[in-house]
Amino acid sequence: MEAVKQRKRQVDSGTVAGVLKRVIAENGRDHVKGYVIAISCLVAVALSTAFTAWIMESVVNEAFANKRADLVWMICGSILVAFIIRGFASYGEAVTLSKIGNNIVAVYQRRLYDHLMTLSVGFYNEARSAHLAAQISQNVNGIRDVLNLTVTSTARDLLTLISLIAVMVSKDWILSLIVFFVAPPLLYALRYVSKRLRSATKESVEFNSHVVGAMQETIQGIAIVKAFTMEQSLSRKVNGIIDAAENRANRIARLTERTAPLTETFAGVAISSVLAYAAFRSIYSNVPPGAFFSFVTALLMAYDPARRLARLQVQLERAVVNARMIYELLDLQPQQRERADAKDLVVTDAKIELENVSFRYGNGDEILKGVNLMAEGGKTTALVGPSGAGKSTIISLLPRFYDPAEGRILIDGQDISHVTKASLRHHLAYVSQQPYLFEGSIRDNIRYGRPEATDTEVEEAAKLAYAHDFILAQPQGYDTPVGENGVTLSGGQRQRLSIARALVRNAPILLLDEATSALDNESEAAVQKALETAMRGRTVVVVAHRLSTIVKADKIVVMNEGRVAEEGSHEALAQRPDGLYARLNNLQKPI
Repeated sequence: MEAVKQRKRQVDSGTVAGVLKRVIAENGRDHVKGYVIAISCLVAVALSTAFTAWIMESVVNEAFANKRADLVWMICGSILVAFIIRGFASYGEAVTLSKIGNNIVAVYQRRLYDHLMTLSVGFYNEARSAHLAAQISQNVNGIRDVLNLTVTSTARDLLTLISLIAVMVSKDWILSLIVFFVAPPLLYALRYVSKRLRSATKESVEFNSHVVGAMQETIQGIAIVKAFTMEQSLSRKVNGIIDAAENRANRIARLTERTAPLTETFAGVAISSVLAYAAFRSIYSNVPPGAFFSFVTALLMAYDPARRLARLQVQLERAVVNARMIYELLDLQPQQRERADAKDLVVTDAKIELENVSFRYGNGDEILKGVNLMAEGGKTTALVGPSGAGKSTIISLLPRFYDPAEGRILIDGQDISHVTKASLRHHLAYVSQQPYLFEGSIRDNIRYGRPEATDTEVEEAAKLAYAHDFILAQPQGYDTPVGENGVTLSGGQRQRLSIARALVRNAPILLLDEATSALDNESEAAVQKALETAMRGRTVVVVAHRLSTIVKADKIVVMNEGRVAEEGSHEALAQRPDGLYARLNNLQKPI
């Protein structure tokens, strides 16, 4: 449960300011040049916009009131230049920020993937993989949005607004006061909306993750869904989740768009008040219209950046919620840390010893209870016993998928908790009871066992696993794509490729967890023969339910209720009249 507790912990940067500070600290230095270019473009946009409003006084007074034809071309030319500058600057800013944003997303995707690879198997047993993948895909853009929103709002919208306000004040400070009078109530209302939006956004992300996760799980288990006619029950379940997600999305839309009537209302009050005041001044005081037109132009131009800034906190809240959920994943600490004194494992005889090993999953019942056993180097040790006896758990402890609660596991006298996990797993080859293939070709999947293996070594491993013939029968031979998790292959074929992947690793220790469970009788016999050849000279620990597959093992260890009940050869154990192995053996004999 520790992994779940870690996920629920708040990251240190919980507030908007805290998340923003962390995002800038982690990404700002890498994109200084790009941000300088983008900010320069945004400054050009802001100043050219303010210039357009400022020159309106000259347009009205000199061109229309004073009829100065000699100044018209100069005024119109300067306006044209201002618009050209703004166009190219807007293009440069948009492209630069998009490139920076795309790079940030790519960097965090790599960070997330690398970090998730450091987390233990226990974390993934407690976290739903589909939900995790959906959450990552939905939230990773939050980091980019936090930075881009901040840069564009500060360098473009805020600077544009300040420049236009300066134009407004320079043209008529009394009119400017009317506009400023309506700003504080608007800011207060928007702050209230953003607070309510924060919790709604997080709920929406969670519900959307559940929707994508449920769909992904249905697709992956479609054969079971069809076989058990689960369509209607799953549809009701998923429809309920979709309805909840839709309700949250609608609530977010209502909260987000609530800024529109607020800003429009306050803008209407400001603009109508300004127009009324200016009109009465022009009518009764005969004030020239140039300054007023320049002021109104600046006011109208200021509306868009002011509206975007008004929505900024609302948008930032949504982006920060997404970013915070990414940081919650990145801040998870691996449950299994390398010790400071960890050294590389040195394998000589490949002898494995378990000394008083106890283990439980999370807060559950104890699975292993003081287990002591030895697997001699270069020999085969089989683990048998009833379901739930702890056989597969022992296999999981050897590569340090988990660490024992008590006791030690030794390889050639070295405590595996004091060696690096990379060196430990380098000396292990593992075949699980559920074969898993990755997207790519058959050759790629076998070569994952040892990336530097040659094509000849890959094909030799396939021959040992009795996979070579069916591989050559595929449309593209070894270069045939396997589909998602080997969907184009049978269960037996997937298992033989999994065995080939273990064999090409050429490791001194071979772990087989029900390696032949997915094979039919003919394939099982062929693979069993291949395994007997592959196991020579290696230390093999094999879990088996079918006792016929391990009769030639050098030692059989019988597990029962988390303890070692018996051990010995097949002949010796089978002759014990009251022994557990003898009972299991008799039950599996053909009638």
